[in-house]
Amino acid sequence: MGERQKRKRYTKTFKLDVIRQSYERENISELASELDLHPGLIYKWRAAYESEGSGSFPGNGKVSRTREEAELERVKAENRELRLECPKVSG
Repeated sequence: MGERQKRKRYTKTFKLDVIRQSYERENISELASELDLHPGLIYKWRAAYESEGSGSFPGNGKVSRTREEAELERVKAENRELRLECPKVSG
């Protein structure tokens, strides 16, 4: 069998540079070809940047969270566990 290709990883700086270039160019397919990228990936990066701004591309798929967001996630998980332990009594 053939070897499995390793997934490419791109730095935040590279992605932001590609996004900048994509707005300066008329043909994104040409840009993608020059950079050996799929055009859809460039559009995906642009959409992420437009929705998340500077919070885009935190690295390794891990979204950076504030301390409050992390605490809220912990409390929600604890709440789910407690609901499983103590089901509602119908009455």
